[in-house]
Formats: sequence, C-alpha cells, structure tokens
Amino acid sequence: MNKALINANVLTPEGFKDQQSVLFDQGRITRICDDAQCPKTATIERNLEGLMLLPGFIDVQVNGGGGILFNDNPGIDSIKTIGNAHRAFGTTGFLPTLISDNPNVMSAAIAAVDDAIAQGVPGVLGIHLEGPFLNEKRRGVHDASKFRKIGEEQVRLLSSLKRGKTLVTLAPEMTTPEIIKALRDKGVIVSAGHTEASYAETLTALDAGLTGFTHLFNAMTPLESRHPGVIAAALEDPRAWCSIIADGHHVHPAVLRLALRAKIGDQVFLVTDAMPSVGAEDKQFSLGNIKITVADGKCLTQAGTLAGSDLDMIRAVRYARDMLGVSFQQAVRMASTLPAQFLGLGHQVGEIKVGQQADFIVVNEKLEIKESWINGRSHTV
Repeated sequence: MNKALINANVLTPEGFKDQQSVLFDQGRITRICDDAQCPKTATIERNLEGLMLLPGFIDVQVNGGGGILFNDNPGIDSIKTIGNAHRAFGTTGFLPTLISDNPNVMSAAIAAVDDAIAQGVPGVLGIHLEGPFLNEKRRGVHDASKFRKIGEEQVRLLSSLKRGKTLVTLAPEMTTPEIIKALRDKGVIVSAGHTEASYAETLTALDAGLTGFTHLFNAMTPLESRHPGVIAAALEDPRAWCSIIADGHHVHPAVLRLALRAKIGDQVFLVTDAMPSVGAEDKQFSLGNIKITVADGKCLTQAGTLAGSDLDMIRAVRYARDMLGVSFQQAVRMASTLPAQFLGLGHQVGEIKVGQQADFIVVNEKLEIKESWINGRSHTV
C-alpha cells in the first residue's frame, strides 16, 4: 500500500516543484506527481502545507554526536546515539568515523558498523577509518603513537566490513600505489588526508585508485606556485572528489569559493567532521587525553588547535548557500546527491526520484528541520 506526503515543495533532480505528492512503498519512492493526480488509494501520511521536501543529507565524516565519540565506545549503542543526534539536523545517512586508533579498536568499530547495518539501525551506510596511516607532520589532533604502516594484514582489516561502504583516509606518501590498488580492488574507497604528498605522488595515487580528498585544505600541504601539491591535484583531476568543512573556521570562504570555481567536475561536497558536542548540551569532551572545548562554534584544544567541528549538516548547507556563492539547490546537492555519488550509492540515496530510498527531510523557510524520514519511516524532530 502506497503512502504519500502531499502538498510539498519537492526538490527533484530537475529543481523545485510545488504542490507535489511523493508516494513510497516498502521504503522506496514509487511515484512523484501533482497533488491532483495523487491516487485516492494512497494513505496520506502528511500534508506538508507547502513546506520544502529535500533529499536527506549524507555525511561521510561523523566522529561523534549526542555526547558520544565513536572512538571511546565503538559499539552499536554509540552508533545509534550518534545517528539520532545528527538526524535532528537533517542527516539521514552517515559513516561513523574512527579517528586513528589501535587495531583492536578498529576491529571493534568495523564489527559494530556491520552489526548496525544488519540490525537496520537507521542511516548507517558504512564506516570511515580516518587513519592511522597518516603523516605525523600533518597529524592535527590525531595521536601519532597510533600511526601504522600498511601491509597485507592491514589491508585485510580495512576491507573486512561485510555490509556497507568502507572509506579509508590515508597519506599517499606513507604507503605505495600497490597498497592503494589492493584496497580499491577490495571495494575500499581511498581518500587522501593528513598528508604531505607532492603533486606527482598524488597523481600516482589517483592512478592507483585514490578517489577522495578528506577535508580539502585542512591537514595537507598548502598550494604553492612552484609546489602545487595535493590541493592542485585534487582540484585539477576529474577523478577526484573533495570534501570540505564549510563552517567559517576551517577554511576561509574566499578559498572555498575559489576551489569551487577551479574544481573540474561537480565533485565538491560537504562533511561536518562532527565531534560529540553536536546535538549535546555539554560542549566539552576529551579526545584521548586531550581536553576539547567548544568556543564560538570551534572545537579547540587548550593550545588552540582545531579538533574536528561542532558543525551539523543543515548549518553547513546554510553556510554554503550564504557564503560560497552557490544556489540553495546546489548547497543541498553538496550535502546529499554528491556524497551519495562519491560513495557509489547514487542509485540508492541522495535524490528524490522514483526508485530511490525514501529518505527525506521536511524544512521550513528558515531552513529549520521539522521532520526526517529514513527508508520510509518518520523520525520527528
């Protein structure tokens, strides 16, 4: 039996369409039509009274939320708490993200994500392992004592998730093209981050199967006239997908505007790099032995180093619209359609069209999230 959301201003791949009905059954969109054409046999779930219906946001870098850091307790309950926290801000699909840690913690995190997907925990699309195969010179707040080199054993671990997508952030110069190719061949999405790779090393990694660049500009060699480095390769190469943290703290908006103009292909998307403070009243937390405090929207160590973000996805969308010179429609695509395509899930999630999973968010004119739907099930904010 089809269910329907009616009287919606729907963001479709062709743009906004007003007075629309979106029908779905068994978690999939079955029809989008004018309200006058909505079948009388459909069960009306909501009359949205002209509110916007957007595709649910997809965040591939979620370290924590709701007071929980995934590293501290990499279990299914933590994943549920983090997902619930971010759902209130429009995220209907996410990768729980593990910051550099020991192999036993990585194994536990992978097992927890596998169980979460098997049990149908809403929104879990896979796992992001950010490290520990990084360059200490660009470690940020990662614990360098956790850093490792990748061998065959590590490749087996990184490719051991049975369900969902695995994204691995590594420094290309700290491994080999053969390792990157081995990961790619096992279905792992490989992204460059926390790196001092040269332009040539980055292109070699792209040839081997690297496709992503984690929080572009942050924790990587800067763009220089005679040393173009990682950033030039990321912006120039049409194979490269670039995630950005659009919060006004990690990268100046002018730099992000230039990147959007320079990037070959429509392949720049939003991430939050969110920490436990998102969706939590307590704005202090610890990362290992390091105390982190949120001040003026920034997660800072006592030394003043940025440590992830206090950003949620709807704020990132607002920022992109207001500060990056993109349309609202494009800002939403950067939070939904594009990350879905980066993950190879564009045929399943990221747009409101027939055949896609019924993942939506209801938003008012102030861009406040009023309701979210995952797999055709409502989660009231």
